[in-house]
Amino acid sequence: MKKLMMICGLLFGMVAFAQAQQGGGRQGGGMGMNPEARVKQLDEKLKLADDQKTKLTAIFTEQADAQKKLREEAQASGDRAAMREKMTKMREENDKKVNAVLTAEQQKTYKAWQEEQRAEMQKRMAERKTENN
Repeated sequence: MKKLMMICGLLFGMVAFAQAQQGGGRQGGGMGMNPEARVKQLDEKLKLADDQKTKLTAIFTEQADAQKKLREEAQASGDRAAMREKMTKMREENDKKVNAVLTAEQQKTYKAWQEEQRAEMQKRMAERKTENN
């Protein structure tokens, strides 16, 4: 029994390490990704200029820092509803900043890509819901 527990622990550790190396196992549109990876992902979709990459990296870095702070505050206070509200507002403000950096054509592509990401997320959530029921 002890050996089985050790093997399970070892396997769990390896899976957790592998997921951490892959950005938490997330393939979606930015959540859980570092700012540089997010910019790289956008560059593949939008063909960004170097100055756009620099500006977007700064925007995403600022957002990541602010989100981390919000999560810590929510964890300390236990008020997840307030955190969600603030995160939603922050996401909207961030989208405005990102769009200000993009050209009109890039904005169209970015909006379409965001809609695809939302649809994928809703699909995953629906699948999880049916799996849990």
